[in-house]
Amino acid sequence: MIDISPRRRREVVDALRRGTVPQQGLDVLAVGLEKFDLAIAQELESVASGGAAFKAVRGEYGSGKTFFARWLIEAAKKRGFATAEIQVSETETPLHRLETVYRRVTENLATSEFTPSALREIVDGWFFALEQDVVAAGSASRDDSEAFDAAVLTLMERRLEAVTRTAPAFSAVLRGYREALSTADAGQAEGLLGWLGGQPHVAASVRRTAGIRGELDHFGALGSLQGLLTVLRDSEYKGLVIVLDEVETLQRVRSDVREKSLNALRQLVDEVDAGRFPGLYILITGTPAFYDGSQGMQRLQPLAQRLAVDFSTDSRFDNPRAAQIRLAGFSQESLVELGTRVRDIYAQGSDTPERIMSIVDDAYVQLLARSISGELGGRTGVAPRLFVKKLVGDVLDRVDQFPDFDPRRDYSLTVGAGELSESERAASKMGDLRDRSVDDVDLEI
Repeated sequence: MIDISPRRRREVVDALRRGTVPQQGLDVLAVGLEKFDLAIAQELESVASGGAAFKAVRGEYGSGKTFFARWLIEAAKKRGFATAEIQVSETETPLHRLETVYRRVTENLATSEFTPSALREIVDGWFFALEQDVVAAGSASRDDSEAFDAAVLTLMERRLEAVTRTAPAFSAVLRGYREALSTADAGQAEGLLGWLGGQPHVAASVRRTAGIRGELDHFGALGSLQGLLTVLRDSEYKGLVIVLDEVETLQRVRSDVREKSLNALRQLVDEVDAGRFPGLYILITGTPAFYDGSQGMQRLQPLAQRLAVDFSTDSRFDNPRAAQIRLAGFSQESLVELGTRVRDIYAQGSDTPERIMSIVDDAYVQLLARSISGELGGRTGVAPRLFVKKLVGDVLDRVDQFPDFDPRRDYSLTVGAGELSESERAASKMGDLRDRSVDDVDLEI
């Protein structure tokens, strides 16, 4: 029996029905990730103690990189971390513009209590914690509001002293934000919070009142990230986990942009190693082609050297503590295990669990897994998303709703190229097999 609450069960099943990775409840679906449990727990513990970590995940399309990232995010939240998941994109999140990356971090900032963006709640909670510390220290009384506010701001400046040396605007904006709240100037407070989150086009009048100039730039973003980590630590969060998903998109951008983006990654690795960001855990995900190919990480040797790992041995002996880890992808057996877990979760929320378990038994789950692998040219590794989508939406939902539905008799699996993502089509070669004519075939004569 899988232990999962009704709300989490509903969220998991709804996401799988849509063919997306659930935001929560991933621990019950984590097939094949057990070998990473201890290493990830130790790394998070080290970061929570004031360390920092940079981790790279490699895997082919469909191997579960996004699932792994969200599984780690969920584990981090349970341990008291704040998190941010970011999709690397040439247009939306260009990696070479760290000010944009920082903005995406604040926009996607989440905790176990707050959904994105949790920046306002975290900042307001931090000021409340400062107020509590002022009261506990006897520095000022709440009865004297002017003295009390001055004591809070003094304590704030002391806590941010290290950050102020490299990013003085960060503390200046927080001071202005606090003063705007105390005078009920909602517009000013909103504008300053936007600047703090890296938002562009903050009104000049808002910036002028706080004594800052211009927008957050590349170097200011790193200082603001330091400040955010300080705020999180003082708010009793263990740290911040940032996921940069799909870094392989860098292979498709202009060469000059690619070089700048790779250098930005190298800079982040070096800053983490140098101890500039205590409490920060960065995870990047990409395909083997990104890590090993000529258009990826190998174009910048200092970065390639820092993340280099020998994967020539059997994957059974991969080191989960290494800077770069490998996801082997799904086998037929692990695909069946995933299917039975999904079936069991679904049955728990059904009014007729016995019927679900009887009709969609282990043998049928195995049959469906083999069938969908066959439809994808035997490439089991790209099948998980579509497999669970078909299992939930085409099979389990119908068995649950129609008493006379029997998938062995009434359902015939079909997979159209339109049901696959671009990366899944490429990995399964369906486009090659179904979208080509006789004239496209080269004959060696």
